[in-house]
Amino acid sequence: MLNGCSATKVYEVGQIKTPMGEILIWMYDDTPKHKAAFIELAETGYYDDFTFNRVIDNFVAQGGCPDTPEGFAYSVHLLEPEFEAGHKHVYGAFGAGRDNNPGKLSAACQFYIVQNKNGLPRLDGDYMIYGQVIQGMDIVDKMVKVEKDSINQPLDRITMDVNVIEMTKKQIEALGFTIPNKAGSMN
Repeated sequence: MLNGCSATKVYEVGQIKTPMGEILIWMYDDTPKHKAAFIELAETGYYDDFTFNRVIDNFVAQGGCPDTPEGFAYSVHLLEPEFEAGHKHVYGAFGAGRDNNPGKLSAACQFYIVQNKNGLPRLDGDYMIYGQVIQGMDIVDKMVKVEKDSINQPLDRITMDVNVIEMTKKQIEALGFTIPNKAGSMN
């Protein structure tokens, strides 16, 4: 006899563990290519050999595959933008890095977190946002304050262990985050 137990719905949440603490990322369903690429790279351990290599107060904390003189032109991780989702560069927004290219292709292998408390609206429609920090902005705020060199690279490496974890709606809402509706926008 069944007791009427129903499975509790779980959501995939990005987890970035650093020496400074943990950051949790909600990834939007209406940016499926970017979300899927992040999940794939996280689950294969791709990011775990990299660091936050660019941290700028009142701008972003950026990490993942390193910036190189060649940019990302030959990366196998280039993605078409999903700007139609309309996500904005608000405080805590999670986006895909890119170099200057006419198609505004994202480098799925690199991500950034907006640290400017007023957001960065000048980047809207030019750089791809596909998530939002739901816990750990205090960590990001500390990260951008570390001592760095002339190209904004931390003098002491900020390593990352990137995973995808499962959380229930109750766990997510306990963090003060409202799960977006099906279209991806906030309720």
